[in-house]
Amino acid sequence: MRAMDQPIVTAARGVIAGVGCGIALAGDIIVCAENAYIFPAFRHVGLVPDGGATWLLSKAVGRVRAMQLMLLGEKLPASLALEWGLVTQVVADGLLDATAREIARGLASGPQSLGMIKRLAWDGLESTLNAALGAERASQCLASRSDDFVEGVSAFLERRRPAFKGRRGG
Repeated sequence: MRAMDQPIVTAARGVIAGVGCGIALAGDIIVCAENAYIFPAFRHVGLVPDGGATWLLSKAVGRVRAMQLMLLGEKLPASLALEWGLVTQVVADGLLDATAREIARGLASGPQSLGMIKRLAWDGLESTLNAALGAERASQCLASRSDDFVEGVSAFLERRRPAFKGRRGG
Protein backbone atom coordinates (compact mmCIF):
# COMPACT_ATOMS: atom_id res chain seq x y z
CA MET A 1 0.00 0.00 0.00
CA ARG A 2 2.77 2.41 0.90
CA ALA A 3 4.62 1.81 -2.37
CA MET A 4 1.62 2.64 -4.57
CA ASP A 5 1.68 6.00 -6.30
CA GLN A 6 -2.04 6.46 -5.76
CA PRO A 7 -3.22 7.74 -2.37
CA ILE A 8 -5.23 5.11 -0.51
CA VAL A 9 -8.37 5.83 1.50
CA THR A 10 -9.22 3.31 4.19
CA ALA A 11 -12.62 3.22 5.85
CA ALA A 12 -13.43 1.33 9.03
CA ARG A 13 -16.46 0.60 11.15
CA GLY A 14 -16.82 -1.55 14.22
CA VAL A 15 -13.76 -3.26 15.62
CA ILE A 16 -10.39 -2.58 13.96
CA ALA A 17 -8.28 -5.47 15.19
CA GLY A 18 -5.71 -8.00 14.09
CA VAL A 19 -4.02 -7.44 10.77
CA GLY A 20 -7.00 -5.23 9.90
CA CYS A 21 -5.56 -2.67 12.30
CA GLY A 22 -2.33 -2.49 10.31
CA ILE A 23 -4.21 -2.35 7.00
CA ALA A 24 -6.55 0.41 8.18
CA LEU A 25 -3.69 2.47 9.61
CA ALA A 26 -1.63 2.08 6.41
CA GLY A 27 -4.11 4.27 4.55
CA ASP A 28 -3.07 7.73 3.48
CA ILE A 29 -6.49 9.03 4.48
CA ILE A 30 -8.22 7.08 7.27
CA VAL A 31 -11.95 7.53 7.76
CA CYS A 32 -13.76 5.87 10.67
CA ALA A 33 -17.40 5.49 11.57
CA GLU A 34 -18.36 6.78 15.01
CA ASN A 35 -18.87 3.19 16.17
CA ALA A 36 -15.32 2.16 15.20
CA TYR A 37 -12.61 1.43 17.70
CA ILE A 38 -9.03 0.30 17.38
CA PHE A 39 -8.37 -2.80 19.41
CA PRO A 40 -4.80 -4.15 19.29
CA ALA A 41 -5.82 -7.20 21.31
CA PHE A 42 -2.79 -9.33 20.48
CA ARG A 43 -1.58 -9.41 24.10
CA HIS A 44 -4.86 -11.06 25.08
CA VAL A 45 -4.08 -14.09 22.90
CA GLY A 46 -0.31 -14.24 23.38
CA LEU A 47 0.64 -12.71 20.03
CA VAL A 48 2.30 -9.53 18.81
CA PRO A 49 0.83 -6.85 16.57
CA ASP A 50 1.36 -7.46 12.87
CA GLY A 51 0.63 -5.89 9.53
CA GLY A 52 3.00 -3.03 10.40
CA ALA A 53 0.86 -1.95 13.37
CA THR A 54 3.82 -1.53 15.73
CA TRP A 55 5.54 0.90 13.36
CA LEU A 56 2.36 2.67 12.22
CA LEU A 57 1.05 3.18 15.76
CA SER A 58 4.40 4.37 17.10
CA LYS A 59 4.89 6.82 14.23
CA ALA A 60 1.31 8.13 14.42
CA VAL A 61 0.79 8.56 18.16
CA GLY A 62 4.27 8.28 19.66
CA ARG A 63 5.93 5.51 21.60
CA VAL A 64 4.15 6.08 24.92
CA ARG A 65 0.61 5.96 23.55
CA ALA A 66 1.50 3.10 21.19
CA MET A 67 2.88 1.11 24.13
CA GLN A 68 -0.29 1.82 26.10
CA LEU A 69 -2.46 0.46 23.31
CA MET A 70 -0.33 -2.57 22.50
CA LEU A 71 0.84 -3.62 25.95
CA LEU A 72 -2.48 -3.10 27.70
CA GLY A 73 -4.62 -4.24 24.77
CA GLU A 74 -7.04 -1.39 25.28
CA LYS A 75 -9.85 -0.30 22.98
CA LEU A 76 -9.38 3.14 21.44
CA PRO A 77 -12.67 4.73 20.30
CA ALA A 78 -12.67 6.48 16.92
CA SER A 79 -13.25 9.88 18.54
CA LEU A 80 -10.11 9.50 20.67
CA ALA A 81 -8.16 8.10 17.69
CA LEU A 82 -9.04 11.32 15.86
CA GLU A 83 -7.95 13.42 18.83
CA TRP A 84 -4.64 11.52 18.97
CA GLY A 85 -4.05 12.09 15.24
CA LEU A 86 -4.34 8.41 14.37
CA VAL A 87 -7.22 8.82 11.91
CA THR A 88 -8.16 11.57 9.48
CA GLN A 89 -11.88 11.86 10.03
CA VAL A 90 -14.75 10.36 12.05
CA VAL A 91 -18.22 10.39 10.51
CA ALA A 92 -21.67 9.11 11.39
CA ASP A 93 -21.92 5.35 10.86
CA GLY A 94 -24.32 5.69 7.92
CA LEU A 95 -22.07 8.18 6.11
CA LEU A 96 -18.87 6.15 6.19
CA ASP A 97 -19.02 4.57 2.72
CA ALA A 98 -20.21 7.73 0.95
CA THR A 99 -17.60 9.89 2.69
CA ALA A 100 -14.75 7.50 1.87
CA ARG A 101 -15.88 7.24 -1.77
CA GLU A 102 -16.14 11.03 -2.09
CA ILE A 103 -12.61 11.49 -0.76
CA ALA A 104 -11.30 8.72 -3.04
CA ARG A 105 -12.98 10.26 -6.10
CA GLY A 106 -11.47 13.63 -5.28
CA LEU A 107 -8.01 12.09 -5.00
CA ALA A 108 -8.49 10.05 -8.19
CA SER A 109 -9.29 13.22 -10.15
CA GLY A 110 -6.33 15.08 -8.67
CA PRO A 111 -2.97 15.86 -10.22
CA GLN A 112 -0.12 13.42 -10.65
CA SER A 113 1.70 15.29 -7.88
CA LEU A 114 -0.54 13.62 -5.26
CA GLY A 115 1.52 10.46 -5.65
CA MET A 116 4.67 12.50 -5.13
CA ILE A 117 3.20 14.11 -2.02
CA LYS A 118 2.32 10.66 -0.67
CA ARG A 119 5.83 9.33 -1.29
CA LEU A 120 7.49 12.41 0.21
CA ALA A 121 5.35 12.21 3.35
CA TRP A 122 5.95 8.48 3.93
CA ASP A 123 9.66 8.73 3.13
CA GLY A 124 9.93 11.78 5.38
CA LEU A 125 9.13 9.59 8.37
CA GLU A 126 12.54 7.95 8.00
CA SER A 127 14.71 10.71 6.54
CA THR A 128 16.67 13.72 7.64
CA LEU A 129 15.58 17.27 6.90
CA ASN A 130 18.32 17.61 4.29
CA ALA A 131 17.23 14.40 2.56
CA ALA A 132 13.59 15.54 2.62
CA LEU A 133 14.54 18.91 1.12
CA GLY A 134 16.45 17.15 -1.65
CA ALA A 135 13.55 14.82 -2.39
CA GLU A 136 11.12 17.75 -2.42
CA ARG A 137 13.35 19.66 -4.84
CA ALA A 138 13.55 16.69 -7.21
CA SER A 139 9.79 16.08 -7.04
CA GLN A 140 9.03 19.77 -7.55
CA CYS A 141 11.14 19.75 -10.73
CA LEU A 142 9.13 16.80 -12.06
CA ALA A 143 5.78 18.24 -11.01
CA SER A 144 6.54 21.64 -12.54
CA ARG A 145 7.04 19.99 -15.94
CA SER A 146 3.72 18.16 -15.88
CA ASP A 147 0.59 18.83 -17.90
CA ASP A 148 -1.21 18.95 -14.55
CA PHE A 149 0.88 21.93 -13.44
CA VAL A 150 0.06 23.82 -16.64
CA GLU A 151 -3.62 23.00 -16.17
CA GLY A 152 -3.54 23.98 -12.48
CA VAL A 153 -2.01 27.39 -13.18
CA SER A 154 -4.36 28.01 -16.13
CA ALA A 155 -7.39 27.10 -14.03
CA PHE A 156 -6.22 29.37 -11.22
CA LEU A 157 -5.75 32.33 -13.57
CA GLU A 158 -9.10 31.65 -15.27
CA ARG A 159 -10.85 31.19 -11.89
CA ARG A 160 -12.17 27.73 -12.73
CA ARG A 161 -11.75 24.22 -11.36
CA PRO A 162 -8.78 22.38 -12.87
CA ALA A 163 -9.33 19.29 -15.00
CA PHE A 164 -6.26 17.24 -14.12
CA LYS A 165 -5.22 14.31 -16.30
CA GLY A 166 -2.55 12.78 -14.06
CA ARG A 167 0.10 12.95 -16.79
CA ARG A 168 3.68 14.11 -17.02
CA GLY A 169 4.56 16.91 -19.41
CA GLY A 170 6.01 16.33 -22.85
